[in-house]
Amino acid sequence: MPDRLILASGSDARAEMLRRAAVAFDVTPARIDEDAARAGLQAEGASARDIADALAEAKARKVSAKHPEALVLGADQVLEFDGRILSKPETKADAVRQLTSMRGAGHKLHSAAVICENSRPVWRHVGLARLNMATRSNAWIANYVDRKWDHVRRSVGAYRIEDEGVRLFSRIDGDHFVVLGLPLLEVLSYLTLRGTLPS
Repeated sequence: MPDRLILASGSDARAEMLRRAAVAFDVTPARIDEDAARAGLQAEGASARDIADALAEAKARKVSAKHPEALVLGADQVLEFDGRILSKPETKADAVRQLTSMRGAGHKLHSAAVICENSRPVWRHVGLARLNMATRSNAWIANYVDRKWDHVRRSVGAYRIEDEGVRLFSRIDGDHFVVLGLPLLEVLSYLTLRGTLPS
């Protein structure tokens, strides 16, 4: 009998990626204080990659403790810009400032996935994408944030590349799924090798 898979994330984008790949799963968002955990890791000098990995593991472990019989997939994405880690914007003004500061420059997205079974990690991967932003006007950025706020406020980059947000960019190097927040191809490969997905 195939393993039961639980996505320990409330992200609509991650759930949609799995659905489109015809993966059967349940959703149980992990309740962890991401801001406090991220701040603690940063204070310890952890890299952006390691922070994404640690937060993905924390989410998977939290849900796995309640569902030890299942495979639990935790995921996290960290944006690294100019040596700093940027968080989800709290206000529209935050989003505008963030996008304006990144205008014409490059940044990295680290998208981590960890699968736990019986509260123990059994698989992990961190994907990396490099993105260069185009030079858009202050008015365009402000208008974009105002119209798309309900979506961009849930994104570490204050943009959604899967729709109009793609116009903010001049170049993207890396896996499309990593940009969306989940190294999907690697997740599918592991689940297939394990026998959770048919080959």
